[in-house]
Amino acid sequence: MKGQGTASALVGKRAGATAAAIDRAFADLLPLPDDPRRRLYEAMRHAAMGGGKRLRPLLVEATAELFNIAEESALRVGLAVECIHVYSLVHDDLPAMDDDDMRRGKPTVHKAFDEATAILAGDCLHDLAFEILVDEATHGDPFVRCDLVRALAAASGPAGMAGGQMMDLEAGKASFDLATVTRLQQLKTGALIGFCIEAGAILARIPPEARTGLHGYARDIGLAFQIADDLLDVEGDAALAGKALGKDADAGKETFVSLLGAERAREQALLLVDQAKAHLHGFGAEADLLRAIADYIVERDR
Repeated sequence: MKGQGTASALVGKRAGATAAAIDRAFADLLPLPDDPRRRLYEAMRHAAMGGGKRLRPLLVEATAELFNIAEESALRVGLAVECIHVYSLVHDDLPAMDDDDMRRGKPTVHKAFDEATAILAGDCLHDLAFEILVDEATHGDPFVRCDLVRALAAASGPAGMAGGQMMDLEAGKASFDLATVTRLQQLKTGALIGFCIEAGAILARIPPEARTGLHGYARDIGLAFQIADDLLDVEGDAALAGKALGKDADAGKETFVSLLGAERAREQALLLVDQAKAHLHGFGAEADLLRAIADYIVERDR
């Protein structure tokens, strides 16, 4: 697709800066205590620092830029989202869930520490997300902070990410059709991405009825992201991904690729990217980063 190389360069540059800022923030938030809790903090730092695309915090920043939101506010909301995302990875990797040994190119938390510590580390990262959002440093308006908490809780709970993970656990026991797989991924992956896009509008006090285009963008890139993930799971390089690939096929789970075939799935992802960018027609150059992220989602190699 025309312009994809430029998109990767722009996203790569911004993502690198965002990742560095997120790592600094985690280092500040998680100093190692000189008491028996030290191992817990070490596990949280192991999970949260030094790895990952940081796509979700970048989406918060990109949407906040549409409305001239202060960088510090956007970074703090992005940090909260990353706490939720990382906690979900820590728990998903446990033997009771996906039972993975590697994540982001290093041992998963339960392998580097132990299962009990991994559970506690995930729990604490979940709690930390909301502690960040309710702090006045995130936004001076308590109603905005309350809206952020409500939206992130909804996106990460049974009507969002956790509900999607439950559907994913059931997927190994049943044959899901395309509509069910789409619903699963809209919850498991798409809900948190949707929060990232809506967060910028919440910070700017944009009324819900004026967020339709942003919701459409979030919905389409969320599905495009998952289709790209499914393609990488079949065609990707485990060394680049930093985790095991092919596990859905091994578990007998239906994916966009197994249901559509690789070529149709790739075509669908590109169509979704075009639709996503069309939803931003009301914005000018201030939305260029969001457009670039949409292109990057389907051209990434990890």
